[in-house]
Amino acid sequence: MSEMIRIDQNARRSRALIHNGIIYISGQVPDNRQTDVADQARQVLEKIDALLKEAGSNKSRLISAQIWLKTMDDFALMNKVWDSWVIPNETPTRCCGKVELNDPMCLIEITAIAAI
Repeated sequence: MSEMIRIDQNARRSRALIHNGIIYISGQVPDNRQTDVADQARQVLEKIDALLKEAGSNKSRLISAQIWLKTMDDFALMNKVWDSWVIPNETPTRCCGKVELNDPMCLIEITAIAAI
């Protein structure tokens, strides 16, 4: 069996898990929720960058991302932040949808999968 490496694990979840050369990043949310979706998206993407680095990878190795927004009214603004963050011609697969997030002040949550 292949080893599984858990990053920042507690009783409920791991922030990331590495298995067979793939990094699975759990839903990341912003710490400061008193801001607009653009700032919250930047916060979340910084967390993803940090987890990828800790796992020995980077955003050029992203395979897939799932973006959850509190409202689709934020779609265009979030996309501006996303488009400036991803590497041109190295974009992952992606979906984006509207969900009820666990904190009413949280406007975005992103999960991701990447290769080492």
